[in-house]
Amino acid sequence: MEIRELTVTPREGVGKSVARRLRRSGKTPGILYGGSTPVNIAVDPREVFRIIHGHEGSTQLLRVTFAGSKDSRMVILRDLQLDPVSENLVHVDLQEVNMDKPIQVTVALRHVGEPVGVRDTQGILEMVLREVQVSCLPANIPEDIKADVSNLAIGDVLTDRAQAVATVAPPAVEEVAAPVAAVAGAVAAAPAEPEVLTERKPKEEPEAEEKDKKGKKKE
Repeated sequence: MEIRELTVTPREGVGKSVARRLRRSGKTPGILYGGSTPVNIAVDPREVFRIIHGHEGSTQLLRVTFAGSKDSRMVILRDLQLDPVSENLVHVDLQEVNMDKPIQVTVALRHVGEPVGVRDTQGILEMVLREVQVSCLPANIPEDIKADVSNLAIGDVLTDRAQAVATVAPPAVEEVAAPVAAVAGAVAAAPAEPEVLTERKPKEEPEAEEKDKKGKKKE
């Protein structure tokens, strides 16, 4: 696994006001923990995005260097917090690791191949699982894990240890056509208004006949 480099700066002070001033200056607050004591840091968000670009979903191993110092540490990028509206980076969590001890990390799951259900019958590939948890030494963190989906037909499900990984769904056109046909049939089957009116006429005739009978009796 490629080890990427990141320079951080120790920061003084904590709290929302300090964090806001830091962000206005173009930096992002963060914390480095896992060592003897946690260290509050500031990072360049552009450098963080550069590191994770193309590696989304997988835990990244970094060599962190403190600005103005030769001190460096091996860390993993444990968590990123993004603003839900602007998607700006608002906080970074780095965890120092021991290269001789296994750690639990997240690894992205990538599909390989074109499913026969997509190629031959225009099905839609749906990735049910996009990342997996792996325990390994920091230096052995894989870039990703490949899932071969080339043999999946419509309705097939690729599983791993009873966990669904991917499936091929029927074409979207078929799912939309059925409701439209049902609505059209319901409209065609609706009775016309004149039919309702003709059913009421026979009910009036017995009343007229009854009046005629009463009139004849009087005569």
